[in-house]
Amino acid sequence: MRHHVVKHLPYAPDQLFELVGDVRRYPEFVPWISGLRTWNERNLGQGIDTLDAEASVGFAGLRERFSTRVRRDAPARRIDVSLISGPFRALANRWAFFEQPGGARVEFDIDFEFKSRLLSGLLQANFHRAVDRLIGCFEDRAAQLYGDF
Repeated sequence: MRHHVVKHLPYAPDQLFELVGDVRRYPEFVPWISGLRTWNERNLGQGIDTLDAEASVGFAGLRERFSTRVRRDAPARRIDVSLISGPFRALANRWAFFEQPGGARVEFDIDFEFKSRLLSGLLQANFHRAVDRLIGCFEDRAAQLYGDF
């Protein structure tokens, strides 16, 4: 399943990059993430770093855990997430933040496939709504941190 979202938000691209890149804080504002641990943080130089993160999630009565590698590229204002392990056959997402008059253009791409057909079927019907809700969590958090415009 693939989805591409473009949003125009009244915040600086660097603010949004920091918000999305601070994965340790996700349980504070993404309601279906009940826990998160990180490890293996590495500075690759030139404003690029990586870390591995394991999220505990729950939705529709299901509980799962999955691990990802998060690559944060501050100069490019881009965050790439790739699968390490979990209930997915494949998972990749990318956040990119671009300066524009009055704020930032945010592009979010996600591409994933569950190993289980049951999980795929459950999410497929509500996939676009789930992605919109996820983006909404970040928009609400930005308003909380940087002011509501």
